[in-house]
Amino acid sequence: MLSILDRYFLRELAQTVTATVVVLLVVVAGSAFAKVLEQVANGSFPASVMFQVLGLRTLDGLTNMLPLASFVGVLLGLGRMYRESEMHVLSSSGMGPRGLLRPVLLLGALLVALTALVSLWLGPWAVRTSDALVAEANRSVIAAGLDAGRFTELPGKGGIIFVDSLSRDGSKLGRTFVATQSEGKNGPPHLKVVSATSGELYQESNGEGRFIAFKDGWQYDIPLGANNWRQMQYRRNDTSLSSVQADDDDPAHSKSSWALFRSDDPTDRAEFAWRANAPPLTFVLLLLALPLSRQSPREPKYGRLLLAVVTFYLYYTLLALGRAQIGKGHWHGEAPLWALHALVLALALWMLWKQYAPRKLRKRRVLPGLPA
Repeated sequence: MLSILDRYFLRELAQTVTATVVVLLVVVAGSAFAKVLEQVANGSFPASVMFQVLGLRTLDGLTNMLPLASFVGVLLGLGRMYRESEMHVLSSSGMGPRGLLRPVLLLGALLVALTALVSLWLGPWAVRTSDALVAEANRSVIAAGLDAGRFTELPGKGGIIFVDSLSRDGSKLGRTFVATQSEGKNGPPHLKVVSATSGELYQESNGEGRFIAFKDGWQYDIPLGANNWRQMQYRRNDTSLSSVQADDDDPAHSKSSWALFRSDDPTDRAEFAWRANAPPLTFVLLLLALPLSRQSPREPKYGRLLLAVVTFYLYYTLLALGRAQIGKGHWHGEAPLWALHALVLALALWMLWKQYAPRKLRKRRVLPGLPA
């Protein structure tokens, strides 16, 4: 059974951690939204899947965000209690270190389990789903911003395109008109006009390049300011659309954790090590937040927070360097990363002992003439 103090601590810390998660989600979503907008503007995928991709990318960002949110949330929650002298009142009422550790460890168990779920399964699933949405969208010319019955700028070509009809999936075109302009090497710029009775979108075998195959039409090459223009009738004429940009530049990032675990590739091992180290990172940071949050009412309000952010940055950077070493094949295991976790955990436990153990071990001073 949880005591009244346990429920109070759990409620206060859970609210602070949740608020921190929401704030960091807004920051992560803003960064992801800018990248998604750039890809939509480049014609990599249509605006119709923009918000799905944004949500999935934000979900994937929880892997790196949850440890920081847990750390900062617990730090802010306990720091407020220390500044408002709540912790001092509770301590004077007989609450010992165990009264604080128990609710923090209960909350930590929930956060560690949530981090493990996100890093090992939910995040990779979100990346794979996002890639599938983009790949499906890129099978349609609608991804290039084309719409039947209106002139549309041709992505990456500096021209315009007009189609009178489109199939429902956007892969088949009706009568089409295309006009592009190119600079001549030693002469005037050229205007290229293409008309076709039909067209069809297709992709390269690797799924990256996109092309429109125009069928049964005419092509005109007109040098501006001159009269030596050329006319050509064709059965098929292909033109490229904007290249498809991958939703993630790291192929290992979209693989399942089980596939990474079974792989011998250094890049896959590095990605698995990064995912597997997210839960212990959350646990160690939660214990480190206990001594760092203890402050007097006279201390600066955000002084400990600044120290915590610097500590997290150094900790996170060392883990990232370890991941890079595994990816390059210099390290063949995760032992150095676990050693770093053990070192930071030992530091957190030592700081806790320095704060709480001396009170228990301090001997009572007995005045002469008074009973012990």
